[in-house]
Amino acid sequence: MSNTLTAKQYYSGFELAHDTYNAISAASDGRIYYVLSSESYDIGGKIYVYDPETDATALLADLTEVCGEKDSKAIPQGKSHVRFYESNGKLYFVTHVGVYDMVNDMETLHKVAPAGYQLYPGGHILSYDLASGKFEDLAIAPEGEGLLTMAIDKDRGHIYALTWPLGYLLHYDMTTGKLSNIGLTCGRGEGGTVGLDYRVICRSMFVDPASGTLYLSTAEGDILTYQPGDSTFGKLDEVDLRLDYFGSYDATRPGSMGYNWRKIFWYEPQQIAYGVHGNSGYLFKFDPRKQQIEIVDRIASLPSQKSGMFDQFSYGYLGFQPGPDGKTIYYLTGGPIYVDGKRLKGKDAIAKGAAKGLENLHLVTYDLSNRKYTDHGAIFYADGSRPTYVNSITMDTDGNVYTLARFMHNGHEIQDLIKIDNPFKHTNQ
Repeated sequence: MSNTLTAKQYYSGFELAHDTYNAISAASDGRIYYVLSSESYDIGGKIYVYDPETDATALLADLTEVCGEKDSKAIPQGKSHVRFYESNGKLYFVTHVGVYDMVNDMETLHKVAPAGYQLYPGGHILSYDLASGKFEDLAIAPEGEGLLTMAIDKDRGHIYALTWPLGYLLHYDMTTGKLSNIGLTCGRGEGGTVGLDYRVICRSMFVDPASGTLYLSTAEGDILTYQPGDSTFGKLDEVDLRLDYFGSYDATRPGSMGYNWRKIFWYEPQQIAYGVHGNSGYLFKFDPRKQQIEIVDRIASLPSQKSGMFDQFSYGYLGFQPGPDGKTIYYLTGGPIYVDGKRLKGKDAIAKGAAKGLENLHLVTYDLSNRKYTDHGAIFYADGSRPTYVNSITMDTDGNVYTLARFMHNGHEIQDLIKIDNPFKHTNQ
């Protein structure tokens, strides 16, 4: 496709800023909140806010300091891998570890801390009061696990999280302050033995607001459920994600999300959930009450659809959310690069969630009211370079798109905020 979009870069002031997944959201105050991750043993991730009215960013806090661990000498709170969930004037989110031991090209949790440091204490559940600017530390994950995935039941006051690397399901009661460990959801998660009990952990969960039931997926394609008061999670018997269109996977091996949905959200107007399978790029709708899944369309970029190949990011992309009109899905995904007529090929396989090779970033929208798919084209910076490692998205009320992407700053590659103007600004839609 010949159309292209231009992204504006913002340097927030964090020279160590590394890849962030999911952690950017627009709040009811009109501002954009985001986390810049850190791979440092000494400095944690940072929380920032962008104000569209002033076109300026500001530092809110250091994750490690908010968690009360600034002087602990422990491995810091390096990341947040979840969106900000707003409820009753507060933003809720969780923290994650940012440094790892690398074993066979796989990220693993430190079992022995480096000299002079203590082991990672565990991820925290946090809140931020939009009016007062006050952070509150609500709970900490057991067994020194990070917190990878989150969902919230605003109506009933429950927070759910999946830990890393083992994949425990945690339930936090916002009324009583009680944290419950419901158990392992997927073998031994990403801490398991490859070929045996290794399973990649679900990165997206949702709650059916009518019943309060939580839904999450597994690499084998099962759909698990949980409700407060249950002693453990259940499994849906009449539906699963093992669809031929999604591909074929060995759930015991790393390098893909398997049959997991990559991202999913509840769509209230139709009383169903819409999700995307990351590798194949298929949009589907899931009716948990009828236990039915239906393929809607392939929303991979047009160049990807024409190539017939999966995108280069091994897990697929997380930049998948409904827009400000409530009916249009915005999706940041990959598109192949062609050099002298030949597709630029990356690695055949990789043992973690990462790019197997270079590709373009495309903005795709999908109107649920009329099933209209639009690839708005590849996104470039003003100097012609490409945003890379993009796994987040949010939109402001004017339809401008924000994400976190890599770019060069003062000769050093960082990841920071970028903005793409409303793609419909010059159209009739």
